[in-house]
Amino acid sequence: MTTPPASLSLAGRTARPLYMGPRIKRLRRELGLTQQAMASDLEISPSYVALMERNQRPVTADLLLRLARTYQLDMSELAADDSADYNRRLTEILRDPIFAGIDMPALEVADLATSFPGMSEALLRLYGAYTREQAALADRQAELGAGLPDPVAEARRFLAAHRNHFPALEASAETLAAAIAREGDGAAWLARHHGIRTRFLPPYVMMGSMRRFDRHNRQLLLDEGLYPATRAFQIALQIVWHECRAQITEIARAMGDELGGDEHAEGPARTAVHLVKRALASYTAGAILMPYDRFARVVEERAYDIEAVARVFGTSFEQTAHRFTTLGRPNGQNASGHVPFFFIRVDGAGNVSKRLDGAGFPFAAHGGGCPLWSVHQVFATPLQVVTQWLELPDGQRFFSIARTVEAGGGGYNRPRAIRAVALACAAEHAPRLAYAQGLNPRSVPATPIGITCRLCHRPDCIARALPPIGRDLMPDDTSRSATPLGLDEG
Repeated sequence: MTTPPASLSLAGRTARPLYMGPRIKRLRRELGLTQQAMASDLEISPSYVALMERNQRPVTADLLLRLARTYQLDMSELAADDSADYNRRLTEILRDPIFAGIDMPALEVADLATSFPGMSEALLRLYGAYTREQAALADRQAELGAGLPDPVAEARRFLAAHRNHFPALEASAETLAAAIAREGDGAAWLARHHGIRTRFLPPYVMMGSMRRFDRHNRQLLLDEGLYPATRAFQIALQIVWHECRAQITEIARAMGDELGGDEHAEGPARTAVHLVKRALASYTAGAILMPYDRFARVVEERAYDIEAVARVFGTSFEQTAHRFTTLGRPNGQNASGHVPFFFIRVDGAGNVSKRLDGAGFPFAAHGGGCPLWSVHQVFATPLQVVTQWLELPDGQRFFSIARTVEAGGGGYNRPRAIRAVALACAAEHAPRLAYAQGLNPRSVPATPIGITCRLCHRPDCIARALPPIGRDLMPDDTSRSATPLGLDEG
C-alpha cells in the first residue's frame, strides 16, 4: 500500500474550511513579523492575513504548504485541528461547581472550541489563573489565620457576642408557634395565612434541593425523603422568611454597620451579613418548633437529656442540642438559671461547620481542634452518646456530651454526611445533667485538652500537631521524647 502524496493527504484533511486565525497570529508574533512582512513572504495581501487572523477567511491547502515551506515548519503540526482538544478541556473546566446553574449545552461548547479557538484559549488561561489563585489564597489563610478577613469567623463572633440569644426573635417565634398550633401544623398555617400549598416531591423533581419555594404557583416544595424532623424544620424556616424577614434584616444590618458593609456591599462583610441572616432564620425556626417557655420547662424536667427532650418536640438530636445553647433569657436582674452550653459540629476530617456559644466559653473563637476531645472520636461509635470531663491548661473544667448525627440520605445510594456534635458546659453544672447526676466534678478525672494546638502550651501532649504560638522547638538532636514536638523551655 503506497502513501499518498503530501498534497493529496493535505487536501483530504482540509476538505472542510480550516480556520486557524489564533495560530497564524501566534506564529507571526513568534517570528517577529508584521502582517505586511508575512503577506510579502506568502505573496498575498496584508488584508488577507488580517482576515485569516480574525477567522474571517479559511486557510487553503496551498497556503498551508507555503507557510510550511517559507518558515520551515512541520506541516502536520501546523494543520492540526485543536478544536477537539479545546472542546475536551472546556468541558472539563465547566464541570466546576462555580458554573453550576448556567445552561451550557454541549453543542455550544463545541461551537466555541471550533469557531473561536482564541476565546477558548483565553478562557482556559483565565480558569488556570483562577485555580492557582484559589490554592494560593487557601495556603495564605492557613498560614495567617485571622490575618485575612474571615466572614465565617465574623458571623460566629457576632452570635457569640449575643450569647446566641435574641429576645425579639424569641417573642415572634412564641407568637407564631401558638398560631401554628391552632391551625394544626406549619403546612396548614402557610395555606391559611399565605395561600401556600406544601407539596412533597421525589428527589429527581427537586433536582438536589431539599426545599424550594415556587413563588409563581405559591407552592412550598419539599423532598419527600426528608426525615419528619427535617420536614418540620424546613416548613418553619419558610414561615420565618415570610413573617420575620424584617426583624432578621434589622439585626444583621447592625452587624454589617460594625464591619463597614451590608448585604449590598462586596467582599467579606457582605458574606458575613448573609451568614448571620441564615443563622438567625434557623434560630427562629428552631424557636418555633421548640417554644422557649415550654422547651425550658421540659429541659429541666428531663434533666437536659437531649434525646428525651427531642422525643417530646419531635425534633432531631442536633436540632435539640442546638436549641440548648439559646436558653440565655435574663430573669429579672439574674441569669436565666439554665445551664449555659457551648455547641460544636465537626466532620470526620476535623472541619468545624458550626460553633455556637451560649455561655462565653474560651472555645468560642477557636475551640474544637483538640484531638483528645471525644467529639473527634465518636465516629467509631455511631449514634452513641459519649460523655467526657475536660480540663484546659489554665485549670478550667468542662463536661462534654458528644454523638454522631446524619444529614442527607433518604434512599439507597443517596449522598449522606456523618458529622459529630458536642455540647459542653462548665463542670459545676454537670450534676444537673442526666449524664452526670450523682458525680462530684472535683473528684472525677478529666482529660487534659487544649483549645487548639497553637494556643495550648502543654509541653507533654502526645497528640500535639503544631507548636504553640511564641514557643520554639527544643534544639536537641541527641534524644527523642515521647511527645511529637519537644518545646523549648525558653
